[in-house]
Amino acid sequence: MGSGGTPSLVQVWGFFFLLLGPIKILGPFHRMTVDAEPALRRKLAVRGALFATCIVLLAGTLGVQALRNYAVPPPVLALTGGLVLFLVAPQGLLESFNPRQRAAAPEPPGMQAAAMPLAYPIIVTPSGIAAVIIYMTLAPGWPDKGAIVGLLLAVMLLNLLAMLFASAVLRWLGMPLLVLGTVLGVVQAALGLNIMLNALRVLGVIAAVPGAG
Repeated sequence: MGSGGTPSLVQVWGFFFLLLGPIKILGPFHRMTVDAEPALRRKLAVRGALFATCIVLLAGTLGVQALRNYAVPPPVLALTGGLVLFLVAPQGLLESFNPRQRAAAPEPPGMQAAAMPLAYPIIVTPSGIAAVIIYMTLAPGWPDKGAIVGLLLAVMLLNLLAMLFASAVLRWLGMPLLVLGTVLGVVQAALGLNIMLNALRVLGVIAAVPGAG
């Protein structure tokens, strides 16, 4: 997040990967479809990804318009984004791999599960919607907004691939992903705090950020 409150595309990609990316959905999708036929599993993955994309784009559009109507300043939006990152850091990324949630698998889901709970709230989380709204609002022009939408679509494509190969990924990479989830959770909390400190500095609430470059 820049000093003026405008995020770089690298930052946006990182935040989308943290809040909307594939790591957090592998476990829930695998548990949901563990007893489902391969054809049903593929249909759920494709429809879930499509529904999730529509949901996040619609919610982002409505949210951007609402924030514009209230003329929320960019530093306040940045502060809100940092707060969201910090608050969801202890959960989300690690939740998918929590052993306490590995109860007996339910019956194979119907196609209605592609919308809920798969598309929302497993793929598209409330914190992910908040990130999309905030960064689309902070984007200075349509080229930047288009780039953000492109990054969002790329993350949704990764989600689709993750669901299509969830069993194999968890079988061979379950432990590394658990470690990665732990690392990303710490990084997310640190990023959230850093964004909040920078936003408070821009707002004049604090004089300087200790150790800032």
